Amino acid sequence: MHYTSSYKSPAGEILLAADETGVTGVWFKGGKYYARCLDKVNESKETTIIKQLKKWLDIYFSGNEPDFTPPFHLTGTDFQIEVWNILCKIPYGSTTTYSEIARKIAKNRGLERMSAQAVGTAVGKNNVNLIVPCHRVISVNNSLSGYAGGIDKKIRLLKLEGAWRDEFFVPNYRNAAS
Repeated sequence: MHYTSSYKSPAGEILLAADETGVTGVWFKGGKYYARCLDKVNESKETTIIKQLKKWLDIYFSGNEPDFTPPFHLTGTDFQIEVWNILCKIPYGSTTTYSEIARKIAKNRGLERMSAQAVGTAVGKNNVNLIVPCHRVISVNNSLSGYAGGIDKKIRLLKLEGAWRDEFFVPNYRNAAS
């Protein structure tokens, strides 16, 4: 059973979901995969886990790095979970590239190479946004693309964390640096 709640962040409304194990979903309203994997039958309820998540979000959106992580429960393919576990290791205020993640996976698996595009697809299907920080992944050419919550939110989150760099750009997007 999933329990849900909403959270009003400075970046927009967020739907929160948790089960008895941990957080299962953090989705920006209107995002590409909004409520993906949410049980059709769910209950709006402020569980202990959702309260912890809201406290974490309050700290995060105040511009500070939270000193704890609420328990979370990832659901996906083995490859997706491998990618998401790498995302969890990207430090607050830092970025990495899809290609770098692909290199890490290739090395872990003893492969010559791995597709950065496959990594990008897995990154995009992350249900636990912010806690599993998919917004910290950029293209090797400093292009910001593919954030399921919306590119405007990705920009806002990178700026909030102090990770924004002037060389970042968004193809066909105006005022990215403002």
